Amino acid sequence: MIETNRPAAAPADDEPDLLRDQFRQLLRYRRLIGAGIGVGLLGGVYLGISTADTYVATADVVLRAPTDDPFNPSLAPDKAINIGSERQVALSSSIANEAAKKLGVSAKDFAALRSGLQVTNPPQTMVLRFTYTADSPKEAAKRANAMTEAYLLKRQESLDATRDKMVKGYKEQRDPIAKQLDELSKEIARMPAGAGRDAASSAKTDLQSEVGGYNTKITKLEALDMTPGRVTSAATAPTATDGPGILMSLALGAAVGLALGLLAAWVRLVFDPAPRSEGDVARALRAPVLGYLPRDRTGGGPLLAAGEADPRLAEEYRSVAFRLAYDSRFADRRRLLVVAPRGSSETAAAVAVNMAASFAETGKDVLLIEADLRTPVLASQLPTDAGARPRWSQGQGAAPAPGRHADSEWPDGRQLVVDAGESGSFDLIPGDRARNVPRALTSARATRLISEADAPNSTVVVLAPPVLSYADALALVDRVDGVLVVCDPRAIHRTDLIRIRELISGAGGTVLGAVLHAPLPGEKRGKGKDKDGPAAAGPAAPTKPGKAAPQPQPIPYEVAEPEQHIPGDGTDTVALRTVRMGRR
Repeated sequence: MIETNRPAAAPADDEPDLLRDQFRQLLRYRRLIGAGIGVGLLGGVYLGISTADTYVATADVVLRAPTDDPFNPSLAPDKAINIGSERQVALSSSIANEAAKKLGVSAKDFAALRSGLQVTNPPQTMVLRFTYTADSPKEAAKRANAMTEAYLLKRQESLDATRDKMVKGYKEQRDPIAKQLDELSKEIARMPAGAGRDAASSAKTDLQSEVGGYNTKITKLEALDMTPGRVTSAATAPTATDGPGILMSLALGAAVGLALGLLAAWVRLVFDPAPRSEGDVARALRAPVLGYLPRDRTGGGPLLAAGEADPRLAEEYRSVAFRLAYDSRFADRRRLLVVAPRGSSETAAAVAVNMAASFAETGKDVLLIEADLRTPVLASQLPTDAGARPRWSQGQGAAPAPGRHADSEWPDGRQLVVDAGESGSFDLIPGDRARNVPRALTSARATRLISEADAPNSTVVVLAPPVLSYADALALVDRVDGVLVVCDPRAIHRTDLIRIRELISGAGGTVLGAVLHAPLPGEKRGKGKDKDGPAAAGPAAPTKPGKAAPQPQPIPYEVAEPEQHIPGDGTDTVALRTVRMGRR
C-alpha cells in the first residue's frame, strides 16, 4: 500500500536563499557590527581632525642624462639613468642637509624636515615627483622647492665631479706620452738622414696618434651638456588641506567600520557553537523544525494559549499539531513525548498542554500525562475539575495501602479534566513527587497508561523532564516512539542536539521534529531563580468563563533539610506561570 500522509522531502535551498539566510544570521550579532561601526567612526573623526591642518605641495623634475647631442634619437635616457636609484638619492640625508642649509633648519628639526618629504616616480616616465607635507601652505611649497633645488644641485655636482675625474684620468695618461713625443721630436731633429731617422719618425707618428686620441676624449667630455634635469612644475602654496574633510572622513570610517563589524560577526558566526538557523537544528536532529513560537507580548504568556488576546501563539500551536497529525510516524502510534534539552521545562510544558488542546480541538480523546515526577506543577497551573473516564483509569489500580513506599504511588488512578475553552477539554494525569522516579516511570501501570493511545480516535501526550538533565525521558522513549524537542536555539549547542538525537535513537525512539522559541523574559534579563529560592505555585481553583482566577496558594511540599538536600533529587522546583484565561 502506498503511503499518502508522509511529508514530502524539502527541496534543496537555492543560492539566493542561502545568501539571505547567512545575512540574517550575521544580523544576530548586532553588537559586534555596531562596535565595528563605532570604531570606524572614531577612526574617521581622528582622520578628519589630524588632516584638518595638513597641506601638501608638489614639484615635478624631469631627469636627463649628460649628452653631447640632445637631439640624437638613438640615446635612451632610461638606459643611462636608474630612476630607482635616483629616487633613493632624493630621499637621502645629503639632500636633506643641503635643503636644511638653505632653509635655515636647525639640527633638532632635521628629522621633521626629512619626514615630511615623499618622492615618487610616475610609471613609464623619467619624472621624480617631490611631495612635501607641512602645517602651512607656504611652508609646504617652500620646502618642496628647496628639496627639488637641493636634489638638482647635488646631482649637478655629482655629474661634474664624475666628468672632472675622467678628464683628469685621461690627462694623466696623455701627459707622459706627450712628454715622450717631445723628447723624440728633439732627438729626430739631431739625427742624420737614414734608416734610423725613418724608424724614429714612424715611432713619432704613433705617439702623435695616441696623444691625439686622448685629446679627443678629453674634448668630448668637456663638451658634454651636464644639465641634471629641469623643473617642469614648481611647488605652489596649496589652497586647501590635504585631508578628505570631516564629513568624508566619517563616511569612510563608517564604511570601513561596517566592513570590520561584518568580518567580526562572520568570524563569531563561524565559531558559534549554537545553531545558526533552523536548518542547523534540522540537520542536527535529522528532523524538521515544526514551528517557531512567536515572542509573547505579555511577557511570557500563559500555559494555555487558546483564547488569549494575541492569537499568534495559539495558531502556531495548531500549525505544529497539524504537521504532526500528517506525519506517518506519529499517525501510526499517536504517542507524543515532549521534552526540553536542559534547564527549565516551562516552555516544554506549555507546548505539551497546547498540543493536547489542539488535538482535542480536532475531536480526538486526548490524555496528557505529566511524567515530570520531580517538579510536578501542571495540576496547579491548569483550570481542572476532578473527573473520571473509565477508559483512561481502567486498570490503574487503587490508592496504595498504608505503609507502602511512595515510589509505587504514581500513577494512582487520579485523573483531572482540563477545560481548554473553545478547544474543548482533555484529560490530565498529574505528576506526583516520587523518590524513585525511574521505577515509577517504568512500572507496568505507567506502560498500560501510555498504551491507551492504541484505542481508536485517542492520543497520548507525555511531558518529561529535560532529556540532558535526567534520564527520565529515555525511560519512556521505547513506549512513546515520537519525540518533540522544545528548545531555544540560542541557548543550546549543536553538539547537544546531536547528542539528544543519538540518545533517543539509541533508546529506540524517533525525533519527530523540533519547536523553537525565543529566550524567556527572565533568562533574557540574566535572571535565574528567585532570590528567596524557587517558588512553588499552588492549585488554581476552577474558574468560569469571564471570571478571573484566584491567586495561587503555595503547596505544602516536603522539602529536605539543608544538610540532607541532594541536587536533582526532585526538591528543586521551578514554578510555571499561572494560567490566564482569555475572553471567550
